[in-house]
Amino acid sequence: MQMAAMEGSGQTTFTEGESYQDHFDPRAYLNSFYSCPHGNSDENCLKYELRQLSKSFGAGKYKGRRLIEIGSGPSIHGLISACEHFEEIIMSDFADCNRQEIERWLRADADCFDWDPVIQFVCEVEGNRRTPGEKKVRLKQTVKQVLKCDVRLENPFGPLVVGPADCLLSCLCLEAACRDLETYQRVLGNLKMLLKPGAVLVMVGVLNETFYMVGGKRFSCLALRESFIQETLKNLGFSVEEFNVMPLRSNNMVSDFTGIFHVVARNCF
Repeated sequence: MQMAAMEGSGQTTFTEGESYQDHFDPRAYLNSFYSCPHGNSDENCLKYELRQLSKSFGAGKYKGRRLIEIGSGPSIHGLISACEHFEEIIMSDFADCNRQEIERWLRADADCFDWDPVIQFVCEVEGNRRTPGEKKVRLKQTVKQVLKCDVRLENPFGPLVVGPADCLLSCLCLEAACRDLETYQRVLGNLKMLLKPGAVLVMVGVLNETFYMVGGKRFSCLALRESFIQETLKNLGFSVEEFNVMPLRSNNMVSDFTGIFHVVARNCF
């Protein structure tokens, strides 16, 4: 697939998985958006995301044996709070470079990304129940697999069959992976099949975003509205337990979203 969207050129196609495989720079992404708890200074939304995830997972209301994260990218930030309440975590991403970046951190390679400032912030939010060092050990011990995942497939992990999860987590993935609203609906339906009855879906995403920039390259995003997400989840048999939105307008240089959302929805059947 041709890369849509180099800097200074018009967007011609939606940047799906193949564009990430060929053109995405995971270290440029991490340096731009996760080098400190504030995140990117033009967006300033990472602290909100981390606090919402801590709120969801910190009290232990959502727990179980297995958590699957869909579309981890090169990032571990979504799991810092969640790792306390699950016996095993499966991380996943389409792009080889992103999975390799995660593996470098899990192995503590000398050139791995420094997540310590973000981990320390989460520990402070959680009342310092663990030290950052203890939290890091817990997360690394809990992540059991880092798998290739293509959300466009009926079985995103095909040909592997992954057992059903107690929780499915996805942060800033589906709006970057789905070229249109129909695909988004179909993908959520496929992901639902990875959940046990009564299990929960936790998502963090952005509203009304059409692009974001990484290392001078422009990547597409599907513009989503809260009402559409709520309706899609309801139609798929989810009961929405939380839907939080922080209105926040980016500067149209790094991205163009108008808000960040956090949703918890229970799989009713």
